[in-house]
Amino acid sequence: MTTHPTAVAVTGASGYIGTSLLRQLEEKGSLDKLVAIDSQPLPFPIHNITAYRRNVTQPIDDALLEHHVSTLVHLAFISRRGRNRREVNEIRENNLTALRTVLESCARAGVNHVVYVSSNTVYGARPDNPVPLTIRSPLRPQTDFPYGYDNFLSEQALQEFAEHQGGTKVTILRSCMVLGPTAGNHLTQAFFRRWLLEVENQNPPLQFVYEDDLARVVDIVIQRGIPGIFNVAGDGVVFYREMAKIIDSRMVSLPAFLAYPLVQLTWNLRIQRNSTAAGLNLARYPIVVSTGTLKQATGYKFWHTSMDALTSYANSNLLYKD
Repeated sequence: MTTHPTAVAVTGASGYIGTSLLRQLEEKGSLDKLVAIDSQPLPFPIHNITAYRRNVTQPIDDALLEHHVSTLVHLAFISRRGRNRREVNEIRENNLTALRTVLESCARAGVNHVVYVSSNTVYGARPDNPVPLTIRSPLRPQTDFPYGYDNFLSEQALQEFAEHQGGTKVTILRSCMVLGPTAGNHLTQAFFRRWLLEVENQNPPLQFVYEDDLARVVDIVIQRGIPGIFNVAGDGVVFYREMAKIIDSRMVSLPAFLAYPLVQLTWNLRIQRNSTAAGLNLARYPIVVSTGTLKQATGYKFWHTSMDALTSYANSNLLYKD
């Protein structure tokens, strides 16, 4: 018999995904208590919640113990790309220190279930990627694409924790880009721009997941205590050129031997702050994931397609302010 959690803690609670999840959990109203932990304040009031202004690189045992937290969702992750190797390493160390500290606090506080929202970029944007990728596909993130590589290292830390802490269930959700009317973070700023570069006339398929769909998936995983690794993506795909039309971007087509040095040069000269040359692989090679394992484990049917998520974001946001 599944034991429903009575108190759930969310780290990184004031971020985009965190606030979407808190809205879902509040609407559902099936929990006795919500505990929000973030260095920033919550952007709106939530019923029946205790909020802590904490940097989770420091232990949070007291908060977990005080509220008898049984499930923790870890969303505290810096997605911003560092400007240089030193900044990249500092962000990576911060992300891993925060995760390990949270896991240690969970072990000491007797938390039964840890949920981590990872990224489909842990598979790596590679020319030989099968379509679709399954949870059994090898993880091949590019070391020079920190967002994917840091999530890969985080997944390794979580699996080590699961092996040594047998009494705690661990769930890893490898999500594609999350979009919707309230989307807006470093990832969307880097991906959606007035000008988009097309490499060698390639037109890869892309996946998106609607913000409410991801929140519902996490809610189901929490309520049923489902452990394991799952891919998360809305049904269907949107091709790169199709996306450019929807977000009203102008496409510039260059061969790879020009595109990569140009993007790296503009990054080095601080002409643009969106991506190094490594980010071009996302516009060139597919990372299309299968969600069959998730649907089988949860029975969830996505309310919105990848196209729905993208058009909702495009229709609700002033994409280009410059």
